[in-house]
Amino acid sequence: MDPYPLTAAAVQLTGPGRLEINRAKAVPKPGPHQILARVEAVGLCFSDKKLLDQFDTHVRKVPVQRGIDEAILREIPSYVPAGKPTVPGHEASVRIVAKGEKVKSVEIGKRYLVQADYRALLTPQSNAAFGYNFEGALQQYVLLDERVTVGPDGESHLLPAPEDRSASAVALAEPWACVEDSYTVVERRGFKPAGRALAVADAGVNADFAGLPFDACAELVTIGAARGLPGRAARAAAPAAADGPYDDIVYAGSNPDVVESLWPKLAPGGILNLVLAGGRFPRPVKVPLGGIHYSNLRVAGTPGPRAVDGYLRVPATGELPACSVVRVVGAGGPMGMMHVIRALALGGPGTEVVAVDVSADRLAALVAKAEPLARRRGLSFRVERAGPDAPPSPPGPAPTYTVVMAPVPALVADAISRSAPGGIINLFAGVPVGVEGLVDLDRYIREGLYLFGTSGSTIEDMRIVLRRIASGELDTDLSLSAVAGLDGALDGLEAVKRQSVAGKIVVYPHLANLGLVPLEKLENVCPAAAARLRDGVWTREAEAALVKAFS
Repeated sequence: MDPYPLTAAAVQLTGPGRLEINRAKAVPKPGPHQILARVEAVGLCFSDKKLLDQFDTHVRKVPVQRGIDEAILREIPSYVPAGKPTVPGHEASVRIVAKGEKVKSVEIGKRYLVQADYRALLTPQSNAAFGYNFEGALQQYVLLDERVTVGPDGESHLLPAPEDRSASAVALAEPWACVEDSYTVVERRGFKPAGRALAVADAGVNADFAGLPFDACAELVTIGAARGLPGRAARAAAPAAADGPYDDIVYAGSNPDVVESLWPKLAPGGILNLVLAGGRFPRPVKVPLGGIHYSNLRVAGTPGPRAVDGYLRVPATGELPACSVVRVVGAGGPMGMMHVIRALALGGPGTEVVAVDVSADRLAALVAKAEPLARRRGLSFRVERAGPDAPPSPPGPAPTYTVVMAPVPALVADAISRSAPGGIINLFAGVPVGVEGLVDLDRYIREGLYLFGTSGSTIEDMRIVLRRIASGELDTDLSLSAVAGLDGALDGLEAVKRQSVAGKIVVYPHLANLGLVPLEKLENVCPAAAARLRDGVWTREAEAALVKAFS
């Protein structure tokens, strides 16, 4: 007899904003290449709201165009592109209950974390994903296919997970991996090998391009003349005549109009290196903040004449420097809370963390989780309320590392104005592509600041988080603020939309008759689980008590 039912419950998205609970969704028998998993726990994410709003126009809900044969996709019942109903939920801990005879990457009975981004399967503007054009985890059982979950490089998107930690801790490794990616990202500190480069020099600017590896470029276009520019390069009369995209653009000068004309010529992952050579910008300059977050565009520079110095000022990674003063702006939300917890859990001696948010209630919820951790690690932690009616910020050292959690251009400008020399600004907020912000590039370059952004995570990021969970170095359950069964999932998604719960919400699909329960109200619903919280923090023991009470 098969170890799973013929039907099970699921949350289905059938159109924009149309969610329903299907109590009798068919549970498919896995084919030769397929895997059936029992969903243990699934976290809710603000990205789920974007799918709810956009449905079949979401860049990850549209059909896959490249990376897998169409005939294979037709064999997968859980492949649901375009207007087909889907199941949201991409932050998942699952346990394998059945698999086809050709499946090699997983073992029956074992627990796995799902890496949701199928980056080898391309849609027109993005990639396929679990919980989007492939059914996700807001259901009791989910079907996967090894021809999708194992990439061309042989890497599996189902990562073995520790058994001695809570299912919620494993599920929350997915959003934590997105946080981790912003710290482990490797920044380019020189020309892209075999890339396209554009060098622009304003007349009369005493700049020196010597030391840049022009010989390694596949193509070089120059505008103007400066020391160190090779004579063999193709030449253009003006920036408007230099067709992009370019992987590296080096501009010697301080004309804001020129800088703003160069941004559209950068390729994804491109660097604009500004060589001021003693000059100054006469006004703030428009910077494509959405491109910095989603397209990995970067701006480097030097106040002096040597172009190579602009690259040398780029940090190697997005990691916190030693003895950082960390300022998290928008710290009261679920992802901001993770950045605060990570800084307190992993920051070295002398690290100071300042959490900023407009909501006093959210800051109070954050204090309850972060202060005990700060005390245990002997680190400084304080909060600041922002907004027009907030008290003035107390004096303190300038931040060396700022995380911007809200997609508001003015917050980026503020971070640049506050940063200590050499400061790093992590633009974690999902600023939409096309959104620009005015930036004081004079201060940015003079003080050696660096602005970067990341989106999503890699399999290696997830491995790092899983190792930290297993070792006890990081407790991802610190970010959990509410739990629910499948009956509370719709309320949970509404809470995410309204941002009415400070931390993460985790759904346990197999728990019956359990609505959305904030941890501070758990005593009223399940006293046995409430008694097993640790300083108000979710634990494996609390999870076990909840599962026992509602199974």
